[in-house]
Amino acid sequence: MVDMWYFAILGVFSILGMVVGGRLKSKFAHYSKVPVSNGKSGKEVAEDMLRYYGIHDVQVLQGQGYLSDHYNPANKTVNLSPDVYNGRSIGAASVSAHEVGHAVQHAQAYSMLTLRSRLVPLIQFSSSIQQFLFMGVMLGIVSGIGSAFGGTLMLILVGTFGATALFSVVTLPVEFDASNRALAWLDESGYMQGSEHDGAKDALWWAAMTYVASALGALVMFLYFLLRFMGGSND
Repeated sequence: MVDMWYFAILGVFSILGMVVGGRLKSKFAHYSKVPVSNGKSGKEVAEDMLRYYGIHDVQVLQGQGYLSDHYNPANKTVNLSPDVYNGRSIGAASVSAHEVGHAVQHAQAYSMLTLRSRLVPLIQFSSSIQQFLFMGVMLGIVSGIGSAFGGTLMLILVGTFGATALFSVVTLPVEFDASNRALAWLDESGYMQGSEHDGAKDALWWAAMTYVASALGALVMFLYFLLRFMGGSND
């Protein structure tokens, strides 16, 4: 059976994720109330940044949900949540510029974004079988790690957690680079300078911390199951 260490690790990183996520929401709520001096909406900021980089085949669309902003490389769309799409604040401008940063990465074939895109099918497959393998562990089906069958299943489970960890780690430079591109453009274009630029940097830093927390959690879980597999194999 899975020992209490698993639940302890899961609990710690669940709490960490909630703390960081809560801090991000708090920061976004604060900066959403601070208007930008140029008065432009998140949609207008995104379109201006796309034009600056000569990108004319990406659409800026209004999505749904809170902080659901993302860039979709499959159909080349920057999807902004209603608060960002319509907002005329530091929060809206920084988030929209960050998402366009991903569109710029795509247009310039940024290597880490390309690698992450290639990992998507692997992570989807791993996620689809991981829950069944984990249930096997919970029910004791894979408890006989020393046996050939149990060892093989446990090794596959380790591989799925390894894929998740790899994807999370590769995501980090992609997200940090997108934020750096956004901040550089906001400064160079004159959109945000001084205290406004500092606010955008603060908001994007906390957004990045959510990915850091996720990556740390994924790495620790991978190492936990890897060590458990190795320990069982040596029995």
